[in-house]
Amino acid sequence: MPRTTFVELTALSAAIPDGVATISHLRRNGMTPRAIAARCRPGGPWRRLLPGVLLLGDGEPNRRQMLRAAAFYAGAGAVVTGLDALRAHNIRVVPSRQVQVLVPVQRRVPPLDFVSLERTSRIPEPVVDDDIAFAPPARATIDVARREMDPDRLRRLLSLPVYYGLCTADELRAELDAGNQRGTAAVREMLRNLGSMGDTYLQGQARELLDCVPLPPPVWNVTVCDSQGRPIGTVDAWWDEVALGWQFGADDVANRAPKMNHLALSAAGVVLVQTSPDQLRANVKTIARELTSAFANAAKRRRPRVRALGMVPATV
Repeated sequence: MPRTTFVELTALSAAIPDGVATISHLRRNGMTPRAIAARCRPGGPWRRLLPGVLLLGDGEPNRRQMLRAAAFYAGAGAVVTGLDALRAHNIRVVPSRQVQVLVPVQRRVPPLDFVSLERTSRIPEPVVDDDIAFAPPARATIDVARREMDPDRLRRLLSLPVYYGLCTADELRAELDAGNQRGTAAVREMLRNLGSMGDTYLQGQARELLDCVPLPPPVWNVTVCDSQGRPIGTVDAWWDEVALGWQFGADDVANRAPKMNHLALSAAGVVLVQTSPDQLRANVKTIARELTSAFANAAKRRRPRVRALGMVPATV
């Protein structure tokens, strides 16, 4: 096989996603074992990340490079799970140093360095992003929850995918029942304490809907008071600058009392949009138009003398 020229090597390096490649891939593209070894020596331009996996650079790998290296090392059919999979589903979590990877039960690959491997007969149907396979939200959550010892972090972890509207509490329980039972006692108890998390799920759907609406972010779960500080009612989402409220927390929003006293809110001058959970799931475009129109109308009139208590920021 002819040697790879400098120009060809430069083009090859530029074409490799994230600058992470397997030795077998480089050899198929004309590089000799000797040339690869020379570039990976101390002080050379490349470095070895894992057995058979190279970083085509000499710096520390970023998270994406670690994910790709872990996927190469684990082999075909491997699926990244845990915190990295949740991040791939746009959930705001901070990854640990370890990349958690599921591999088919028959594969004998040892965990190494930053790669944590779990052999399983239940490889999930993955979501693939740029050739890296990630576990679906419920599976990723349970896989990392089984390792979490801190109750506060466990509670937040189990709530996040529900809040983001990616799965329900029942789907988390079903995943817990179907999988490895090691380390599930605390998770099972926490899910029991959290209940259905129906309001959390609705708020997650609402947050996802608002990502597509040209409005400033609201605050969540507020009690609206009159100018004397007396409670009038509560809203699920609130735009304080224009006194706009959005209620979506019950199938029959008109009958939510006294928590959802829409008549008193409207009488106090609050512009109110009411949405049932079924509408929230099925009529996204219609609701987006309603909220945009309501915000514009609220901004035109003089803001009423109301204020909100117990406001929760719209981030997690």
